[in-house]
Amino acid sequence: MLKKRDLHDSHTLYELMTHPDVFPFVRQKADSYEEFLFMTKQTIEAEERGELISRTILDEWGAPIGTINLFDIEENAGFLGTWLGKPYHGKGYNSPAKDSFFQEIFYECGIETVFMRIRKVNIRSIKAAEKLPYVIKANETRKNIYEQLNANGEVYDLYEIPKDQYSFYLMRKGAVQTEDSHLLEA
Repeated sequence: MLKKRDLHDSHTLYELMTHPDVFPFVRQKADSYEEFLFMTKQTIEAEERGELISRTILDEWGAPIGTINLFDIEENAGFLGTWLGKPYHGKGYNSPAKDSFFQEIFYECGIETVFMRIRKVNIRSIKAAEKLPYVIKANETRKNIYEQLNANGEVYDLYEIPKDQYSFYLMRKGAVQTEDSHLLEA
């Protein structure tokens, strides 16, 4: 479902990113394919330096359909940035991509907190974030970060995913699956 960023996926990802329903919400915007290729190369190099973590989201056939990233990594925390191409909206790719990414960054990369800044006008992303049982709206609890994000006006809501909250979600999810399997055996 996820793989490290690769220049070979750039053409497909660029075409998906430029859709008018996607482009306004992408953090790393490119106005040409050449610029997108350059930015992808910079992203790969920044990951090698430990500045970010970036993965390509794949569909069930291994085709690139979007990206998921952890930007601005500082003190074992960073900001999540995810986008999917328009044909893949509402098809159930977002949650499994996040689960795979969180498994990697929390348990293999030492990340303790993931923040999400979501534009208040991006209702689709707000609804998706608020569906996740391990997400906490942090406008009040992380007031200093919230105010930095909105220094030039109320643009973003802030959400937080602490590693312990995500781990608790996984434990509960495992317990539910175990209970379900016992029911099937009876």
